[in-house]
Amino acid sequence: GCTAARAQRVPFTGAVAGIATLSADARAIIDAGSADVSLYKPENGAALNVFVGVHVSDYFGVQGNYVWNRNMLTLSSIRSAGGSFFEERRTSSQHGFIADGLLYFRDLDSRARPYLSAGGGLVRFHGSEPVLLASRGGASRPAASFASTSPALRVAVGIDIGSGPGWRFRYSFSETISRNPVSAQLSPPAQRNLANFQNLFGATKSF
Repeated sequence: GCTAARAQRVPFTGAVAGIATLSADARAIIDAGSADVSLYKPENGAALNVFVGVHVSDYFGVQGNYVWNRNMLTLSSIRSAGGSFFEERRTSSQHGFIADGLLYFRDLDSRARPYLSAGGGLVRFHGSEPVLLASRGGASRPAASFASTSPALRVAVGIDIGSGPGWRFRYSFSETISRNPVSAQLSPPAQRNLANFQNLFGATKSF
């Protein structure tokens, strides 16, 4: 029975939720006559990952994900020429569609199944209308609202805990790397990619 069921593969679905932490970025251009500095600082926010997949074997599975997170950002820029500056706050959101491969270290009958996963897809980033906190002079500010869709790479570690083919608890920690639409809006523009770290807790259900 178990071997026959395993040969037919085992579909599963689930959801995990938790905290998303975005990477910060900054840029400074300093010469003999001027100093221009820009940066943004993110706050931790909510995250959700809904997924469906198939256990192809005891030790390998594939999974399709919808991933969402929402984070507050504070953006700032200072230009020494004319003493201009600004600081603003806005909300950002990301919607991702990611396909993962999961490598498990214990078989389907094990109570605890740690795994590594990696995959890729597309992420849509949106920055909302800003709230201006302070400004002076003519420092260049980001667009009132901006959006970007870019390829993304995601890697994760996690564990499924439970017994039998039914419900299991899942914890995962993931990092998603994509182009950085926030850094592109800064003046001077910063240069690092955007990293999205997520600590997520939830459940899976096998069928």
